Amino acid sequence: MKKLLYGIVCVAFLGFLTACGGGDDETEQDTTPTEKQTTEETAEAGAGDELFQQSCASCHGGDLKSGGAPDLDKIGAKYSKDEILGIIENGKGGMPAGVLKGEDADAVASWLSEKK
Repeated sequence: MKKLLYGIVCVAFLGFLTACGGGDDETEQDTTPTEKQTTEETAEAGAGDELFQQSCASCHGGDLKSGGAPDLDKIGAKYSKDEILGIIENGKGGMPAGVLKGEDADAVASWLSEKK
C-alpha cells in the first residue's frame, strides 16, 4: 500500500513539474526571421510564442505537443487564424474561454496559425 501511495505522489509531482514547464532549452522554438517576414511580423511571432509559453504551455506543452491538452504543432493546417482566435476567446471542449484576450489572443492566434 505504501508503494502505491508513493507511486501516486511521484506521478503527481512529475505532472506538476511538467505542467509548470521547466525551462528545458530543447523545447524552445527557433524564431529566426525568414526573408519574407518583416520586423513587425517577427515581433508579433515572438510575442505570440512568449504569450503561449506563459499562458498555454502548461496544458499544451512547451513544444506544442507534450501536454495533456490537444497537440497544437500543426493547428494551422486545421484552422485559420480567425478560427483559432475564436477558440482562444470562446473556449472549446475542455479549454476554458478567455485564457487570453484582445491583442494577446490575436498574437497567439496569428503565431499558431503558422504551425502547419
